[in-house]
Amino acid sequence: MADDIKLKLGRKIRETRVKEGYSQEELASRSGLHRTYISDIERGERNVSVENIEKIAKALKTEPNELLRF
Repeated sequence: MADDIKLKLGRKIRETRVKEGYSQEELASRSGLHRTYISDIERGERNVSVENIEKIAKALKTEPNELLRF
């Protein structure tokens, strides 16, 4: 179950990032996070804190709850 939600969140972040036209590197820069961390999230390999979900959402010009709608 936990792996499933991490995969869903990662897919949603990747989908939103691509829609905005950002590379992983650009999203990392805009969110203040490391590119490999973004990559790990998108592959469902990281358990993301709510603080980092908020940072990513702001960088993607969306609300955190939108990233959790799968």
